[in-house]
Amino acid sequence: MPRDSLDDLNAQLLAFARERDWEQFHSPKNLSMALAGEAGELLEHFQWLSEDQSAALNDDKREAVALELADILIYLIRLSERLDVDLVDAAYRKLAINRSRYPTERVRGDARRAEEYE
Repeated sequence: MPRDSLDDLNAQLLAFARERDWEQFHSPKNLSMALAGEAGELLEHFQWLSEDQSAALNDDKREAVALELADILIYLIRLSERLDVDLVDAAYRKLAINRSRYPTERVRGDARRAEEYE
């Protein structure tokens, strides 16, 4: 499997958890709570920054953000494994739904939610 494969990463994460006997702690509830916590840690890096500042992070801040994103991805993959959800398939299905809800000709350049359109 290629190194950038979600399946390969999932296998490594599963092995990591099993080697440490941590699967007992990786319930969907615990993993979803950890995922939310990591998302909060990501937000802290951007809190109080302007739009321009948030798009121009220095190398140290970019690395810290990268590691928070990695934590989020790890918990997301572990949660999907525990719930037997194919993340790639789910993402493609959600993209199809979003294409239907937000047709280009109706929403181009408009950030409102689907419910806000007449």
